[in-house]
Amino acid sequence: MTLGFVMLCHTALERAGQVARFWAEQGCPVVVHVDSRVSESNLRGLTASLEDLGNIRFAPRYQCEWGTWGLLQATQAASTLMLAEFPEVRHVFLASGSCLPLRPVAELRTFLDANPQTDFIESVTTSDVGWTIGGLDRERFTLRFPFSWRKQRGLFDKYVSLQRKLGIKRKVPASIVPHLGSQWWCLTRQSLSAILEAPDRAEMDRYFKHVWIPDESYFQTLIRRVSTRVESRSLTLSKFDFQGRPHIFYDDHLQLLRKSDAFVARKIWPQAERLYDAFLTADPAAGQRSERNPGKIDRLFAKAAERRTRGRPGLYMQSRFPTDSRGGNRSAVPYSVFQGFSELFENYESWLSKVSDTRTHGHLFAPDRVHFPDSETVYSGCLSDSATLRDYNPRSFLTSLIWNTRGERQSFQFGPADVQDISTFLAADPNASISVVSGAFSVPLFRSNRNFGDIRAETARLQRIEAEFLALLTGPEVKARVRVWTLAEFLETPMEVLQSIVDELNPRASNRLTEVPRLVDMTGFGQFLQNLRNQGMQPVLMGDFVTNPTLPAPSPRLAKPYVVK
Repeated sequence: MTLGFVMLCHTALERAGQVARFWAEQGCPVVVHVDSRVSESNLRGLTASLEDLGNIRFAPRYQCEWGTWGLLQATQAASTLMLAEFPEVRHVFLASGSCLPLRPVAELRTFLDANPQTDFIESVTTSDVGWTIGGLDRERFTLRFPFSWRKQRGLFDKYVSLQRKLGIKRKVPASIVPHLGSQWWCLTRQSLSAILEAPDRAEMDRYFKHVWIPDESYFQTLIRRVSTRVESRSLTLSKFDFQGRPHIFYDDHLQLLRKSDAFVARKIWPQAERLYDAFLTADPAAGQRSERNPGKIDRLFAKAAERRTRGRPGLYMQSRFPTDSRGGNRSAVPYSVFQGFSELFENYESWLSKVSDTRTHGHLFAPDRVHFPDSETVYSGCLSDSATLRDYNPRSFLTSLIWNTRGERQSFQFGPADVQDISTFLAADPNASISVVSGAFSVPLFRSNRNFGDIRAETARLQRIEAEFLALLTGPEVKARVRVWTLAEFLETPMEVLQSIVDELNPRASNRLTEVPRLVDMTGFGQFLQNLRNQGMQPVLMGDFVTNPTLPAPSPRLAKPYVVK
């Protein structure tokens, strides 16, 4: 059996010539079509490089713009020439100038000898296609497309919308059922000649000339009328991204391509020297160096598509900025946020770093500057302590900090006096663990020596901000781990709260706390809250405090004694 190749070329003609020579020297006739937009000088260079081979022909040239009828004209002309010039050809394999054989020609011949009457072409009905881009599946057969999707996108979209609005539809010929599939196929001589010599070819050509991207539907539809056996798959490995653009294979894909069960791959980068050197060899053992594992290729490209659309968690970069419509993106690893703790304990940050083996920052979003540990002015990733730079994009600042310090858990202080632009992000980040002692912001004001009128106004302002933050933490969009204690609740059992925090940050440490930070002096705090009420300000986030400590506390209810035998 003789196998023939039809090649559609428009660029990188030197590489296309290498592939054509490889197939021709293996006894396979080759018909080359070169896009009419290619200069005559480049065409002469290609023909001169192949003129010593008697089984290579050049087809009449057509302009081949993506998604247009010219691609079908080129394919028809080259296929007709193949059937006329080489009557011994039994299968015709359609390839592009950027294709590269992955397996020896002898293997492909053996495979086709075992399937002499089988046409290998992806061909599925429009209702079963999940890869069409732009919403045009069935409509590509019922609307007209006189404008180029790439060069006249505005006119293309407006004309499609106009046809939809007016209800204009073309009639699909009764003799066909529209099918779609990859444009790269391998057809038997009988099927290909039946399509090209069909009595109603002129009618079919007139109809498909106005179908959008006809090279994905012409042969895929007509093969169903003439073939006795269609295997709906392509023998060419081609992968596409989520936008419908083909993946390009580079030198570092060599071992991956060797695992493919396909016979040809596209698109190959023209400068991929290792790929061309590895596969353009007549050595039968060249393609046997790796066990075939096409499933691994599919999984790898599926993972690449997910990485392309969703990105790596916590990594933000100009080439792929995450959006909520594609799943969004948050931080890279878990981190902790503490609100109210540094106001209640002396040297809380240094103590927490010591007992939990974490990096504890001060108030990262303080109005004056970023409070890194040890008052550093520049931190990992060249993050500046400038509040102006941080506030330009607080989300990027925080995610950069978390990304740059992967491997070491970060924690920082937050409060109502800080810049609040980051609060929505914190609440929606599943990596955030937020611990809040509500009302603790009032303790520094209580201990300050400011005028009471100023203290009352500032307490009211901070309470309003903290109340909004707490409401946000109880909303339906919250994904962070949130724990809230009122100040009164916290002061009842501070050791238990601190122990739970340390257990969360360092779960491997099983010992109970032996060292705790010093709690600030709270004497008179209850009267301070009553004074705020007397001045017309209602403190509601602090919990219930005893206003007059001289009043007798209620007698505890004694439990009944019991005996354990």
